Amino acid sequence: MNRPRAGGALVWLALAGAAAAVEPGPFPVDLAHVKRIFVEPLTGGQATDQMRDMLIAAIQSSKLFLITENQNRADAILRGSSDDKVFTQEHSTSESVGLHTSTGSGTSSKNDMGGGVSSHSELGAGVTDNESSHIQERRHEASASIRLVDTDGDVIWSTTQESAGGKFRGAMADVADKVARQLSDDARKARSAHSLRSCAADPCQ
Repeated sequence: MNRPRAGGALVWLALAGAAAAVEPGPFPVDLAHVKRIFVEPLTGGQATDQMRDMLIAAIQSSKLFLITENQNRADAILRGSSDDKVFTQEHSTSESVGLHTSTGSGTSSKNDMGGGVSSHSELGAGVTDNESSHIQERRHEASASIRLVDTDGDVIWSTTQESAGGKFRGAMADVADKVARQLSDDARKARSAHSLRSCAADPCQ
């Protein structure tokens, strides 16, 4: 009786070992699992350092993520490029109005005695108006293409935002706010979907 039990135990251990050998590794990091972010220096124009600081502040204020300066502790890395342009835009307009009317008549008659009749009438009117304007407007535009990659370098989220400035903020601050808002909205959706999947697999209490 002991032999079959020993043999059964050996078979069970062999099957358990095989299952452990093919067991998948940790669940891959996606947006739902990102809590700690490292923001790399951006590439692009001269104001990339300022854009990076604005992104950090905007993402931190969302209260959904913790910004870390230690890349080894980050769940994901934010990287990308930004551009900031200041230029002058010119507008030229020209309007012209003109009215001109002229009419005339004449009669002349002369005889051999030196007498004659002569009459002449002429009417003329003219109005001209020419107006032109040249306006120079200083414009400021900013843009950023941002992606979030996991520790294996796989892209798990990306966005491109641009702005010419908002009512209460400059162009760069507006772009940083748009990036942070998009990231927060997508993260909330990903976390909600992950919670629903978890409850479906293991009913939530």
